[in-house]
Amino acid sequence: SQAEEMRRTMLSQILNNEARERLARIAMVKPEKARAMEDLLIRMARSGQLRGQVTEKQLVELLENINQQSQSST
Repeated sequence: SQAEEMRRTMLSQILNNEARERLARIAMVKPEKARAMEDLLIRMARSGQLRGQVTEKQLVELLENINQQSQSST
């Protein structure tokens, strides 16, 4: 669909190659987690919270923050 294509285009602009590969590996194991991460990255990009492309290291840090938040809320 057109929305999915726009989403992929945005993510390719937001993430560097290593980060994109990491997210793809996450999607194979936990598609819902990868989708939530994509949503978060797109929201952050739209609100101007991202400076330049997200690296794999930054992606991992974001994932760790999300994991900590979800563990503390349960």
